[in-house]
Amino acid sequence: MSLVEKIKSAKTTAFSFELLPPLKGNGIDSVYRTIDALREFDPKYINITTHRSEMVFRETAQGLFERVAERHRPGTVAIAAAIQNKYKITVVPHIICSGFTKDETEYALIDLQFLGITDLLLLRGDKARHDREFVPTGHRYATELQGQVNTFNKGLFLDGSEMKSLTPFSYGMACYPEKHEEAPNMDSELFYAKMKVDEGAEYLVTQMFFDNEKYFQFVEKCRAAGINVPIIPGIKPITFMNQLTVLPKIFKTDIPEVFAAELRKCKTDAEAAEVGVEWCTAQARDLIAHGVPSIHFYSMMATQSVKRVAQAVY
Repeated sequence: MSLVEKIKSAKTTAFSFELLPPLKGNGIDSVYRTIDALREFDPKYINITTHRSEMVFRETAQGLFERVAERHRPGTVAIAAAIQNKYKITVVPHIICSGFTKDETEYALIDLQFLGITDLLLLRGDKARHDREFVPTGHRYATELQGQVNTFNKGLFLDGSEMKSLTPFSYGMACYPEKHEEAPNMDSELFYAKMKVDEGAEYLVTQMFFDNEKYFQFVEKCRAAGINVPIIPGIKPITFMNQLTVLPKIFKTDIPEVFAAELRKCKTDAEAAEVGVEWCTAQARDLIAHGVPSIHFYSMMATQSVKRVAQAVY
C-alpha cells in the first residue's frame, strides 16, 4: 500500500515526521533514538531528507588548491532502507535536484527499486551555501525532476534502455501556503502546485507554517483551482530563542505576533521550548479539528518537543 493510500484509508489524522541523516562520520544510533522516541504514535511514514554536496577547496601536498565535493549528510537511501528493515515503517526518501546530476538521480532510483522503497518526496532543494541563486547540476526545477521520475515509472532510462519488473514510484511534492521565495505571487504558487498534481504528484506537503489560517486559506484556493489531492500540513515546535528570527529568514514563514511576543519574553532556550510546545499543540489540535488527513512534524532538533505535542493530541 502506498503512502497516499495509507493516508486516505486512515480513520483519524495520521502522524508522520522527518529525519536528518547523521553527519558524515557519525553512526545511525541517533536516527534510531529519534524513531524509538516517536514510534508509539504509529507514524504512517518517516521522511528522510537529502543534502547536496558542497564544493570546497582543499590544499594538496604540492601547495595547490583543488575543488572537491564534500557530503556532510550522506546515506539517505541506505538510512531509508535500514529504517524500513528494522521498523517496518514506510519510509519516504527525498529526491532533490540540488547538487545531483540526472545520472546520479537515476542511480538512486534504481537502488531504491532494488530495495523495494517506492514512496518518494520530490523537491528542488536548496541552493549551494555560497551561491547567490540556485545553480542547477541536473534539473533546475522540481517539475523537471518529476518528469524524469515519470519517465522512469514507464520503465525507461535516460539512455532509452528499459528496466524490467518495475514497481512505479508513488510520490508527493512540496507546496507553500505563504509562497515560495522565488514565486512572484500566490497565483503563481497555485499554478505550479496544480502543475505538479496534474503531472502525477499524489499529495502535497507544505513548508512549515505557524499560522493555521494561512494553511486553511491556501487549501481553499487549491480546491477552487481544481487541486484535489491531500495537502498535508507541515508544522514544527520552536525549541530555541533564535528561531524567532532564524526560521523566518531561512524558510520565509511568518510567526504570528501573539506567538512572537511570547517568545520575546523568554530568557532561556528551555523557556522558548515550552512556548513552542504550547503553540504547536494548539496548531495540531486545530488542524485535527478541521479534519486534515495527516500532520507532518519537522522534528529536526525538536524530537522531545514533537513527542510532547503528539502525547497531547494523539
